[in-house]
Amino acid sequence: MRLAVLDKDRCQPKMCGGQCIKFCPRVRTGDETIIMGEDEKPVISEELCSGCGICVNRCPFGSILIIGLPEKLEQPTHRYGKNGFALYGLPVPTIGKVTGILGPNGIGKSTAINILSGTQKPNLGKGKITWDDILEYYAGTTLHDYLEGISKGNVKTSQKPQYVDMIPKKFKGKVFDLLSKTDERGILGDLIMKLDIASIIDRKIEELSGGELQRVALAACISKEADFYFIDEISPYLDIFQRIKAAQIIRELAEKKAVMVVEHDLAILDLLADVVHVAYGTPGGFGVITHPKGVRIGINEYLKGFLREENIRIRSVPIEFEVHAPQATKDVSSLLKFEQFIKKYDGGFELEASGGQIRKGEVTGIVGPNGIGKSTFVKILAGEIEPTTGKLDMNLKVSYKPQYIKAEEPVMVSDFLSSINKQFGTSFYETEIIKPLQLERLLNQTLNDLSGGELQRVAIAACLSRTADLYLLDEPSAHLDVEQRVLATKVIRRFAENNRVSAMVVDHDIYMIDMLSDRLLVFEGQPMMRGEVHGPFEMRTGMNRFLKNIGITFRRDEETRRPRVNKLDSQLDRTQKAEGEYYYSVEKN
Repeated sequence: MRLAVLDKDRCQPKMCGGQCIKFCPRVRTGDETIIMGEDEKPVISEELCSGCGICVNRCPFGSILIIGLPEKLEQPTHRYGKNGFALYGLPVPTIGKVTGILGPNGIGKSTAINILSGTQKPNLGKGKITWDDILEYYAGTTLHDYLEGISKGNVKTSQKPQYVDMIPKKFKGKVFDLLSKTDERGILGDLIMKLDIASIIDRKIEELSGGELQRVALAACISKEADFYFIDEISPYLDIFQRIKAAQIIRELAEKKAVMVVEHDLAILDLLADVVHVAYGTPGGFGVITHPKGVRIGINEYLKGFLREENIRIRSVPIEFEVHAPQATKDVSSLLKFEQFIKKYDGGFELEASGGQIRKGEVTGIVGPNGIGKSTFVKILAGEIEPTTGKLDMNLKVSYKPQYIKAEEPVMVSDFLSSINKQFGTSFYETEIIKPLQLERLLNQTLNDLSGGELQRVAIAACLSRTADLYLLDEPSAHLDVEQRVLATKVIRRFAENNRVSAMVVDHDIYMIDMLSDRLLVFEGQPMMRGEVHGPFEMRTGMNRFLKNIGITFRRDEETRRPRVNKLDSQLDRTQKAEGEYYYSVEKN
């Protein structure tokens, strides 16, 4: 079976002259394999298409995908019209469990959640369809009763959206006004305390930061009375402390309810979920949702790229976690030595750095809670702000990617990156930055049309494109899926090593920090009041100190070597804490 997918937003037949039609071999022989539709966009016949791929290569806008599907796939669960994205399969909500969905962006996870939450009706790949047709198709399956309840309005759902920064556009007023309307379970007071949002309860929604909006959105979702709860990404904008607290709250909810979570932070997903459905396919083309798997098995199969039960290889190269040996100090020259400095703000916050050294060719990870001064520290090194006491004598060129990225001007991505890149030739730039960050399909789009994840990858490329000695990246994992985070990690590491430059990365994804960093800066103190900068430490020393502050321990999975958070107060958790080894113990089973 073959799918032909056309991205109508990218397709510009008036500019290319319909090259897909002109060069299609079947069209040249007289078949109507590709015709121009009523909307003046090409329509590709999947029955007549031979799968030669000429139209894919000839399209100057990268708007066509021709995909050979696995033979077992038959009728889609949902398809967005002729030559549109197709989704196969649905995850199964289960009372008393947290069900995770793991897969890349653009693979249909949000579509699946929209169907299960009742906001979107599955069409089984057809035009007009009734609920009777849908229920007949799912007769005898575990989803039949659930979908029947949805069709009759007997199943009440609550959903936390993926992009919480859209909330201020839909709701005006104070935080308390929003939450009081959603508190159908009478647990608002408890949630305010657990999520630490008491200090913002009287503020206006439009005044909140990303992390504050994320916690308010989670409180609004959980406080509703519902049968099933769907939570689309809890980790963006939250620090590791807040992520673990949110995971604990969701676990408590799942004791009596059914909860489904989409999450790209594998450490949190591993801690949070009981089972996972792996989503695979071609982003923007088609997606397949597997049957549920044990959380450890599902994550490991996803990382290795082979789904054993389905006998499907979803990735040619496995995602591997390497244990980095520390570089020999004598072989590493120093880029920057900074002495003790203090930065004070009028509001009362104070950041103190005890002094340290940044080495050439290394990546230094920066970890700590939100509001502790990490971004302030990065801005001081970037020269954007000056310390109150102490002086940094930095005769360095610095390239800085900020935490929050906005694109307001309609500039083409290719023009934007070309205007910044003054140091690399075309071949190197495409090989080391454009292709690894999967930017080829974005080059002909404008910045203000990009999604959060697409804009993040462009911002990383822009940061690395500038001529500099020190590259500072603030939360490069935000809005990226698992594979994109791994690719970004490799790009940053290879860039620093090959060009003998230094990189400093602030991030809350422990997997990314673990794969990326040679050494670690640890921030401690009291958020919004006082911050202290310690290090850089070697990874084991730094992670032990950081994880002890959080109160969690890690082990490495013996199959994939990935970090796994030990269950709180488990035997292994207690043993590692007693030994002072928060990072790592190798898993034995």
